[in-house]
Amino acid sequence: MAKYAYPAIFTKEKRGYSVRFPDIDGCYTCGDSLPDAIEMAEDALCLMLYDREEEGASIPPASDLKVVQAGTEEIASLVCCDTLEYQKFYDNQAVKKTLTVPAWLDRQAKAANVNFSQVLQDGLKQRLNIQ
Repeated sequence: MAKYAYPAIFTKEKRGYSVRFPDIDGCYTCGDSLPDAIEMAEDALCLMLYDREEEGASIPPASDLKVVQAGTEEIASLVCCDTLEYQKFYDNQAVKKTLTVPAWLDRQAKAANVNFSQVLQDGLKQRLNIQ
């Protein structure tokens, strides 16, 4: 999971804006207004890249915004996304894990009202350097 920035082309339509990403095949969206189109573009980009990460597919390199050609009625702009944040938000269901600890440690933890799930989550986040 990573942070990305890709150029997008925003095209003014009769109603709203359409959005395409020149570097990512099949990544299109639209919005009723420019702010709405930007939000939709962030979501579409993140979903597309997250799916590629999950499939183990290659992530195409992002073009330099300076070389992206926009027409006279278009706006070229970078759109950013963070697939780890996307995953945290959309894939947050609990997964059961079985673990073992020494009996003496289990007794001590229970006596201290330790939440084993929370301790494991905190430890994994620390180990994986996740905020």
